[in-house]
Amino acid sequence: MDEISILNEFLSFPISSTKEIFDKFKGIDGHVFREKNGYGKKRFLYMEGKHENKALLVAHADTFFDALYHRPSQIHEVLKEDGKFKAVDEHGEPQLLGADDRAGAAMLWLFKDSGHSVLVTDGEERKRTGSKWLKNENKDIADKINRNHQFIIQLDRCNGNDFKCYKVGTDEFKNFIAEQTGYIDAGACSGTDICTLCRDICGVNLSIGYGNEHGKNEVLNIRQWLNTLGVVGKLLSNADLPKFYLP
Repeated sequence: MDEISILNEFLSFPISSTKEIFDKFKGIDGHVFREKNGYGKKRFLYMEGKHENKALLVAHADTFFDALYHRPSQIHEVLKEDGKFKAVDEHGEPQLLGADDRAGAAMLWLFKDSGHSVLVTDGEERKRTGSKWLKNENKDIADKINRNHQFIIQLDRCNGNDFKCYKVGTDEFKNFIAEQTGYIDAGACSGTDICTLCRDICGVNLSIGYGNEHGKNEVLNIRQWLNTLGVVGKLLSNADLPKFYLP
């Protein structure tokens, strides 16, 4: 399948369930999947890459609508129109798309054979439940994340040309990301999974092209999504990725 078909597939998964996303990634050899039964979003899937100087790529399987509505699995139709993906219901009315963060999860799938590591979390929209459980109760994986990687890239930002490091990026790392991507530093407010996962190394959250998130008019700009896919691919092709430590 081509890149757009993969993106379409991920956007078409029920937005109120994470099972389909995790089942997809469980087909990858060498993955580690853990969950705490009876505790909802306390789950993650990790696959360590084979490159010596590797990055960790992160996206979350849940959507805002899963966290907010607790609905049963909801089927929606994904349409491609004017260079964007949007969702409609059976009557053709605007529907919840869930590109935050299904568009990021699709990128992870496309990078699964890149030699870099992949982490799929759950519960990012519910106070980072999955990443906090990983950090606090799965110390072996938390240690691998911070010991074995140069830095972390989360694919979970709105818009198409900015990034955030929150409080887990040094000035040196921010300059590196700006130079490598051409994207603009959008500041440090709010938080996401890298704010939990980055203990010893820096992390960045990159724009992946969605807009009007958390509402029925949410759209995914395909050109912007493809641009970030290409930007990240080029960055990861560097065999000598530098390591960026947090002070």
